[in-house]
Order: sequence, then C-alpha cells, then structure tokens
Amino acid sequence: MRFQDLLAYKKSFSLAMKIFDITKRFPKEETYSLTDQIRRSSRSVPVTIAEAYRKRIYPKHFYSKLTDSDGENSETQVWLEFALACKYISNEYYNELLSESMEIGKLINYMLLNPGKFGVKISDQ
Repeated sequence: MRFQDLLAYKKSFSLAMKIFDITKRFPKEETYSLTDQIRRSSRSVPVTIAEAYRKRIYPKHFYSKLTDSDGENSETQVWLEFALACKYISNEYYNELLSESMEIGKLINYMLLNPGKFGVKISDQ
C-alpha cells in the first residue's frame, strides 16, 4: 500500500485543499497570520501521516509522527475557530470543516491504536 491510499491521508489532504480554497478569501491583513498558520497546520497533517507510514518499520517514529499529525490537526481546529470568530467563514462551513477534522483525528487515533494493521512490527518486551 502507498501512503496515498490511507484514508487518513486522503481525508486530511482533501481538508487541507478546502482550507486553502477558503483562505483565498480571507482579508489581506491576515496573509502572514491566520491564513499562513491555518494553511501550514492543515497541510502538515497529511505530510506527517505520510512520514509516519514511511517510517513504520521504526515503531517509535511511527507513533511520534502520528502524534505530531494529531497535534497539527488540533491546531487546525483552533485556527478554524478563529476564522469563525472573525466572521471569515460561516457557522455552517465551520461545522462542516470541524466535523471533517474530527473524523481525521479518529482515523489517526485508529492508526495509533492498531499499528500492526499498517505494517508496524510490534516487539514483545
């Protein structure tokens, strides 16, 4: 399997692209703050999922990268809250994006709890 085939990767990549699209409409004064931050955190989610998968022969690296990805996903949720509070996105769109992000978090958690299903060799210690 390729990392691009992972459901967590596909959904997080899709969410990052949706966020990229909506941030094109954010005010120019947000370019180097909210826009930049939410784009970075949302893009980091699929990137670190890919890194985790490629490092799956090293269990500690797999866990580390996935927890990084989960952290970036949570950061994205905070930036979405800011976008809503600043009235850059509607409540409906916020709820849609937040729901997608929460699903991604569940998928990452599934990977963390079931590493063997992703090719991670668990040693008996």
